[in-house]
Amino acid sequence: MNMNTESGKISTRIDALDALRGFDMFWIVGGSAFVITLANFTDIAWLKGLSMQLRHVPWEGFHFIDLVFPLFMFISGAVIPFSIVSKLERGEPKNKILIKAAKRMLLLVILGIVYNGALQNGFTDARYASVLGQIGLAFFFSVLIIIYTKSLKTRLFWLIGILSGITLLQLFVPVPGIGAGILTPEGCINGYLDRLILPGRIPYGKDGWMSTGQGLFEPEGILSIVSSTGITLMGTFAGFILKTRRYRELKKVIILLITGAGLTLLAIALHPVYPIIKNCWTTTFSLITGGISFLLLGIFYLVIDVWGWKKWSFYFRIIGMNPLFIYLFYKMVKIRDTSVFLFGWLTGDYENKSSHPVVTFGAILLVWGLLYFLYKRKIFIRI
Repeated sequence: MNMNTESGKISTRIDALDALRGFDMFWIVGGSAFVITLANFTDIAWLKGLSMQLRHVPWEGFHFIDLVFPLFMFISGAVIPFSIVSKLERGEPKNKILIKAAKRMLLLVILGIVYNGALQNGFTDARYASVLGQIGLAFFFSVLIIIYTKSLKTRLFWLIGILSGITLLQLFVPVPGIGAGILTPEGCINGYLDRLILPGRIPYGKDGWMSTGQGLFEPEGILSIVSSTGITLMGTFAGFILKTRRYRELKKVIILLITGAGLTLLAIALHPVYPIIKNCWTTTFSLITGGISFLLLGIFYLVIDVWGWKKWSFYFRIIGMNPLFIYLFYKMVKIRDTSVFLFGWLTGDYENKSSHPVVTFGAILLVWGLLYFLYKRKIFIRI
């Protein structure tokens, strides 16, 4: 999902961005599956606990895997000061930048619909909202805000306005027949608006998981796009901190870490009265994911770009340079079956070979090998 058209340029300046993006994508392209299968295979207690963090919370609460999507959006925002703002500083017209962002948004929306299987069923019962579409829309709106505002104060006003607006809607605007502030799959205003406005199938049901029929809410729906614009904007603030020459590197790290800790603690403090819920993207969810994203970027930047310890991050940077390709590849190619074909003999008489740790680890090796092949030949699928 490399939604950054300037990734090749960025990586030479801020290696932490590519490494953190790759670390984020690693859990999608096999990392989570490996830990979960290893925990099931060994039945080790601490691995069992870790594997639980790699399973999405059905509704209220937060696990590590719930960070993956918003962290990606945060990183896509962090590159805006380097890519978009740098173009403005070189004198590129705003309308040209905006048109390019709009084309990118449209293509990602279309790819997202295809990713959801619309072509498979001839658009019958299609799901039109998607992860890729949400990324494209949030990025576009963030670019729109950044290029038509000049001051930090104005951009901060936009961010606070988005987060406050979502909070007011979710807590104080009543859903007909249910009431206000009822943050359940039936009662959250996100789902109500999606059922009212979104075309196609609403996929998620009463228990918080995807259902086969028409559901109650769409986690990538209308208000979720607004919320994700907020976290993308948070990423732009992190990008401006990294880009500025006003501060020394260690001061940048301190600012990132303090901001991250403050946002995370605020979310935790608010959680008892305003729950952290990924599927309707509550403001507390935006705050905790934004906070952890600031913390992770601060740590990665300190270790990789300030201290210069880069070699260990090469594995993740390879993934981070071609995320769109690997995201689509994983959907279209049954890489686990390929791993069974090549490494299944190593599992002995294990009945379900595809869930054996050797096979899941083999799948990770195959994917990374492919990404390395593309990297060596400077092939990067970008939008």
